[in-house]
Amino acid sequence: MTLTATAADNVGVSKVEFYRGTTLLATDTSSPYSATDAFSSSAQNGSYSYTAKAYDAAGNTRTSAAAPVTVNLTSTPTPTPTTGYKRVGYFAQWGIYGRNFTLKNVETSGAAATLTHINYAFGGITDDGSCTVTAPGISDSFADYTKAFDAASSVSGTGDTWDQTLRGNFNQLKQLKAKHPGLKALISLGGWTWSKNFSNVALTDAARKKFVSSCIDLYIKGNLPSTDGAGGPGSALGVFDGIDIDWEYPASEGNTGNIVRPEDTRNFTLLLEEFRRQLDALSPGKYLLTAALPSAPSKIAKLEVANISKVLDIMNLMTYDFRGAWAATGPTNFHSNLYPDPNGPGSGEEKSYSVDGAVNAYLSAGAPAAKLVMGIPYYGRGWKGVTNAGNGLYQAATGAAQGTYEPGFDDFKVLKNAPGTVYYHPTTKQAWKFDGSTFWSYDDPTVIASKVAYIKQKGLGGSMAWSLDGDDAQATLSKAIYNGLK
Repeated sequence: MTLTATAADNVGVSKVEFYRGTTLLATDTSSPYSATDAFSSSAQNGSYSYTAKAYDAAGNTRTSAAAPVTVNLTSTPTPTPTTGYKRVGYFAQWGIYGRNFTLKNVETSGAAATLTHINYAFGGITDDGSCTVTAPGISDSFADYTKAFDAASSVSGTGDTWDQTLRGNFNQLKQLKAKHPGLKALISLGGWTWSKNFSNVALTDAARKKFVSSCIDLYIKGNLPSTDGAGGPGSALGVFDGIDIDWEYPASEGNTGNIVRPEDTRNFTLLLEEFRRQLDALSPGKYLLTAALPSAPSKIAKLEVANISKVLDIMNLMTYDFRGAWAATGPTNFHSNLYPDPNGPGSGEEKSYSVDGAVNAYLSAGAPAAKLVMGIPYYGRGWKGVTNAGNGLYQAATGAAQGTYEPGFDDFKVLKNAPGTVYYHPTTKQAWKFDGSTFWSYDDPTVIASKVAYIKQKGLGGSMAWSLDGDDAQATLSKAIYNGLK
């Protein structure tokens, strides 16, 4: 059910709060003012009263007349099956800095219209086991909700004001969702850099309950800490439609300093089950739970795949970063190939890394195909000083190629204009570019065409992109995915 309110004032309306009885449902800081309330079970039948409370810039308030609503569900309805493919895109919190990539760019490029879900990366985890948006070194409250976007950089075209309780990327997400009502936004927790404490928060029942409750309070209930004039109870209510867990990696090594335990395997399942319980207790069936999952067979083996698939709505497979210039002298190779090359270099499981191998590993372990979402990178990995033979493929190198943001890494929007010739491997279905000394492996629309055909052939749930800032100003990659999976 959607609630709407009209408010006007001679000094300007700063926000409108929506209440069911005395319970705050949502706060909207920009016109048109709206909120939603959901009923999914006949156990919720009864009479309800809704009001809207408007605030002006001078601190004055006025509350609307109560609007009565009677809910009479005859039975608990069966959830409507999700139709069509998922097209998930990660938006990197820090992209607003060096890359100057905002959610306004997601809108103006046309990428927003291609997405079904946008995952906001990342939320941090404190040493004492809670979600945070303010802890130094593992959060960025400025980017999240205190930065004031001007009219030119705002999704809505209206600049933020000093007295808004919600600014920053969170408010821009809210504006993006208003323009695209079917778009779901999720907060992604952890990531490569902030996964250190996952093992601790998953270790005991008490730790899991505390952690999950803190995340729901912060991101779903929207109770942001007050800082720099923003935040407060319910200030981010309605921004996020669910939670994405990006633990890199349960029971396996990830970033230096991560806490890793053998019991992570079981505890990861228990943590996801706790998230599912608490989200459903808040509103049955309303909130999404997803996870970013590894693609290496040895890491997949450390997951209870069949069990976690029962509580996850989407399983985002990180089917990229198979190889890169961390092996500085090569050999050059593909980082997101669809299929393995039996004649390629390497040994052990790395030789056979591929999208197909990861997908089949999850299927064999009991994951439903419709929940598996293929990761597609919007960036490439490369080497320099490459031997000029075989068009640069499977050759020795002297180090990481020069990248715009980091060595050995660059965005599609840069690589598409880089010097060199593009080649396509007939077996792996991966592209690479070589200019005689520099080699890059990356996905382009031709590669994506092969991948979306594979998604359809295998009956998978859709695609996931890391990350939206890597695409060009025309959203070439996002549109290629959309055109293949719409």
